[in-house]
Amino acid sequence: MVAPAQLLLVAFILIPAIYVAALSFTASSWGAAPRFVGLANYAAILDDAVFWRATWNTFLVVNVIVYGELLLGLGLAVLLSGPVPCRALIFGALLAPYAITEASVVTMWRFMLEPDIGLINWSLDALGLGQIEWTVDRVDALLVVALLAIWQHLPFTFLILHAALATIPLELTEAARVDGATPWQNFLRVTLPLLMPALLVALLFRYIFAVRLFAEVWLLTEGGPARLTEVLGVYLYRQAFRYHEFGMAAATGWIMLALSLLLALPYILRLRRGEPGDA
Repeated sequence: MVAPAQLLLVAFILIPAIYVAALSFTASSWGAAPRFVGLANYAAILDDAVFWRATWNTFLVVNVIVYGELLLGLGLAVLLSGPVPCRALIFGALLAPYAITEASVVTMWRFMLEPDIGLINWSLDALGLGQIEWTVDRVDALLVVALLAIWQHLPFTFLILHAALATIPLELTEAARVDGATPWQNFLRVTLPLLMPALLVALLFRYIFAVRLFAEVWLLTEGGPARLTEVLGVYLYRQAFRYHEFGMAAATGWIMLALSLLLALPYILRLRRGEPGDA
């Protein structure tokens, strides 16, 4: 019964993964047969200063995105679990960004962030706060990338946490309230421990997805100026489609996979050990 699904996984995940792994040990480009070079691609990548800058940018942006989404998603999930006016309208506004393509999101925000004429920069300038110099400042550009990703992917984290909140029995929070717990104590001692499995699942998936960050950076800055805002997804794209170094691109892909697994490993281990409980 599960054979068709297994065949699809083998055809579209396992076989391509094996091919990319084999390609990463070769020197391969347009019009040239792949030539086995062993670990030379990995050594060249690890010796590249641009790669390490892209790795550091990815690490910073991914952590801002993941934990920013987690805090906002948790706060909104708790807020909307109670009586809130216009609840359906708020839900629709929260979920709407997830239905927009990344290219459309970046184009829309890029227009609003245009120096002098963009709505956001014009408003900040009018308030005397200064403009966001995302076209020339590395920190501002990476911050804008993180905000774009948080705005678009917040619904994913929010839905997971809101669904988990809905499964917590009201009797538990009511009993804690009767025993004299304040709302803050009730949240810390009852609600948060029961939410921990959902929090770990949200962290795990968002880390894995966020490491592949590409469209926001490429469409906003193309990794510039001077490749200072480049992330690993953009680094891989340049290797494959600008320099046509397919072996290097394949090796970069496997390094990205290793990094995402490394980031996710603590959460996977906690889930396997069952430390958060069986909520």
